[in-house]
Amino acid sequence: MPRRKAEAGLEPNRRAELLRAAARLFVEKGFDATTTRDIADAVGMRSGSPFYHFRSKQELLKTAMVEGLDAGYTRLLAAIDGVSEPKQRLRILVRTHLGTLLEGECPAPMLLGETRALDAAAHAEIAAAFDRYQVPWQATLDELAQAGKIPSAASPVRLLLFGMLGALLVEMPDGRRFRIGSGLTQAQRRAPPPLGTWITYRYNGVNQRSGLPRFARFLRERTDLPGVPPA
Repeated sequence: MPRRKAEAGLEPNRRAELLRAAARLFVEKGFDATTTRDIADAVGMRSGSPFYHFRSKQELLKTAMVEGLDAGYTRLLAAIDGVSEPKQRLRILVRTHLGTLLEGECPAPMLLGETRALDAAAHAEIAAAFDRYQVPWQATLDELAQAGKIPSAASPVRLLLFGMLGALLVEMPDGRRFRIGSGLTQAQRRAPPPLGTWITYRYNGVNQRSGLPRFARFLRERTDLPGVPPA
């Protein structure tokens, strides 16, 4: 017990290092394929040591994303401080964002596709952090639209900058395909259902020529159906 107590007293200073290592491994290997032993080995800890700081691997992922997004938000604000011209500010935002993705020590935006492993409360925290991260982007787009530099500053424009999903490509049992762009939350656009997922949707009749659903709206993923649709 004394040995465990001494180790616990030393390791809080390594919390940031642990988060950076976890984020990097989640990006490189994926959340499911990364073990706590992998994370501990990456920072020279014993396999159980990460649990001095985080209750689970899921909490590690959530914290890496929230704190990484908040750190990225702070970098954005620092980079555009004093930049009044919106076109120049947008360029700086893009460069800073790419720097976070490619050079940052905690690439939280690249982890958005791993959020399926988290519960609703964690999703809410991450969504709030991502909303904060988008504030300077939306403000800049609004100014550009007001100045007539871009036709619209509506949210799809901002989402396009982040490469979010615009619509799901749905394949029906008979092989016909159509797209669903309505009914998806921002969290689902950031981390869309994986390929092969069964979904439920609502629609208003069918197109007389194609027979495809009209005005289809996404409702939910179906986890109660066995297997996946045929390839």
